[in-house]
Amino acid sequence: MKVATSIVLGNHATPELAGEAVRQAMHKAGIQVANSVLLLLTSEFASNPQPAIKAAAKAANSLQVIGCSATGIFTEEDWVLDAPAAAVMVFGEEVSLQLPSVNHELQPLLTLTAPNAINSTWLNNGNQRYGGVSGDAIGQGPFSVWKNAKGEVSGYVEAFFTGVTMASQASHGLRLLTTPQQVEQTSHYDVLKIDHVEALSSLQKAWKYHSKSDDPVPLHLIMATYADDAASINNGQYNLTTVISHDDDNGSITLAHILKPGQYLSWGLRDKETAAADFMLTTQKVAATLGKRPDFGLLFSCLGRGPYFYGGIERDLKVLKQTFPEMPLLGFYGNGEITSIQGINQLLPSSAVLSLFATKGA
Repeated sequence: MKVATSIVLGNHATPELAGEAVRQAMHKAGIQVANSVLLLLTSEFASNPQPAIKAAAKAANSLQVIGCSATGIFTEEDWVLDAPAAAVMVFGEEVSLQLPSVNHELQPLLTLTAPNAINSTWLNNGNQRYGGVSGDAIGQGPFSVWKNAKGEVSGYVEAFFTGVTMASQASHGLRLLTTPQQVEQTSHYDVLKIDHVEALSSLQKAWKYHSKSDDPVPLHLIMATYADDAASINNGQYNLTTVISHDDDNGSITLAHILKPGQYLSWGLRDKETAAADFMLTTQKVAATLGKRPDFGLLFSCLGRGPYFYGGIERDLKVLKQTFPEMPLLGFYGNGEITSIQGINQLLPSSAVLSLFATKGA
């Protein structure tokens, strides 16, 4: 399989960074023409990425250039935040990225989207999806995403890989503070009661038991995990939403997603040691599902995870490099992660979606 990556940093967001990244990746892959290119640019390019996209297409001798801008990007070699950079993955021989119009076998779709383009109509239109939300500075730039070597005005792009099998899964990395509890009463985005207890009291009690202190609940580290049944939460097949605020007067907690009475909820804490251990487990599960050594991988991680979360060290990338030495890897830190949970595509916060790929018949 002819697949390789490269990442190039610079002092300014110039088209040459993208062109050089493609040339280096093609040299590593040993190809003169790329079937397709995944191109990621940092947010410094977001206002006018077209020159860089054009430079990448010219270097690749291909118009099949797909990608997006993001605050941070990475390969298996390095990660970049707060500096102009271009990262690419090039494909030759039997592997290529194709647009959904020829996806007759309903292969899972790599999906890259700007925040303002997300809607349930295309998110769950019968295709299983994996990917991430572009994280440029404003999230609404006209060229936040691109395909066919030009900006896509719809705000999202989708494609599938030919010639490979794949496996994909999300890593939430949460330390659950409570067992699943049934949601009893809600009002729009507010959860009022859980198992006959005020939602705020439930969270405060769980935090006090965990922290062994009277310190206030760190809402920025708390997530609500929810599912239609308790077993799904216990098995890790749950959805996530963030905590927005709380009301001391009525004991309610406001979430970013509307929950319904009868669903189950557990409070979770974003914890770096739990996250690192969970990502290791997720990597093992995805590899086992794939059933063979992967030839390349994609990782879509939350901006609030990565080096900022791990204290300047990219522990998730370290896991992948140790588990699959020299495997080409490409990804970005974004504003949300897309994955399929129990057959339904979900937009997740504070997670990492890992996808591994292997040549068919290998």
